[in-house]
Amino acid sequence: QVQLVEFGGGLVQAGGSLRISCAAAGRTFSLYAIAWFHQGPGRVRVFVACINRCGGSTDDAESVKGRFTIYRDNAKNTVYLQMSSLKPEDTAIYYCAAGYTEKNDDSLGPSGRYAYWGQGTQVTVSS
Repeated sequence: QVQLVEFGGGLVQAGGSLRISCAAAGRTFSLYAIAWFHQGPGRVRVFVACINRCGGSTDDAESVKGRFTIYRDNAKNTVYLQMSSLKPEDTAIYYCAAGYTEKNDDSLGPSGRYAYWGQGTQVTVSS
């Protein structure tokens, strides 16, 4: 089992950058693929980006390609989402999620089974 806590959200102007983090408690963090999702006001939760266990493979939603980067530091039990060229439509609560995978190279992708979720961190982009 793994417990996830997101932090680093805040208010940023359009065009700006922000890095949010997902810290995990537990000694088996490196056994989990991680993803970021976001949920805007009045919207459903949607996939943003994911990364496999070892950090060698990532996938991004089309809406964030070239602007957001997901990466992880297993020694620090942390996954990051570096966001740049932010737009007002990026305003949302950002959640990280973890799902167990059998192999280092395995990725769960956008629709995988993510069994563990954090409480979310608010990102607001002003125009």
